[in-house]
Amino acid sequence: MKLISFIRIEFKKIKRSKIIPILLLAMLVLWFPSLINVEMNFDMETGITPENSLLIQGLLAMTGFIYPASMIVITLLINQNEHSNSGILKMLSLPVNPKYLSLAKFVVLLALAALQVLLSVAIYYMVVFLASQATDYNFILSPLAVLKEVSLIYVTSIPMLAFYWMISVFFQTPIFAIGIGLASIVPSVLMINTRVWYLYPICYPYYIVASRYGKLASNFPNFDITFIPWIPAACFITVLCLGIACVQFGKKERR
Repeated sequence: MKLISFIRIEFKKIKRSKIIPILLLAMLVLWFPSLINVEMNFDMETGITPENSLLIQGLLAMTGFIYPASMIVITLLINQNEHSNSGILKMLSLPVNPKYLSLAKFVVLLALAALQVLLSVAIYYMVVFLASQATDYNFILSPLAVLKEVSLIYVTSIPMLAFYWMISVFFQTPIFAIGIGLASIVPSVLMINTRVWYLYPICYPYYIVASRYGKLASNFPNFDITFIPWIPAACFITVLCLGIACVQFGKKERR
């Protein structure tokens, strides 16, 4: 079977899963507190405008915890699809390449991550519309500007997703996979303040948003983005994690 065939099969598997409702719920939890606390954006003493404050504060919460945490759960659910009812054994009994199966699942993970990012944009605009109506202040930013911000978050999260996929494959016990994944989120805030932040892929999306915040706010630290050695390091980490996941996928069941 070709890789594209595996990808089609994997998308069919998630149709009846609870994955998409989880993605939607995560974004609702992220943005609706911004509507409740909208008045706080007028009291910011950082030189940032209220509309930019609402967006950046939401994106900081998203990249700091909500987005990576939901991806950890989704990654685990994707992997567990094969282990329910001994599905992985049935798949490996067929003339299939386990490496293709692993890559197909990662492609599905990328698609679900993109869906969550798009859901965040849709819910953000619902919230800012309601906030504008409630405060008589225009919180609505240009769609191109918002899409640019979330697109950077998505692209820079690919190494992080590769890492989480590797963890879910390597540690098949759900509690260990979730525990390690959630524990990996904690050091992100610390790592962005070091010179070697580019060695820690989980902090990439958060670093991007923090860098944007530093440009908009007068008293917030300025996080410079240097493409070298960041891009080579990110590519190496992504390939390494996917390589390990491909080698490890189904290895225990094949014994």
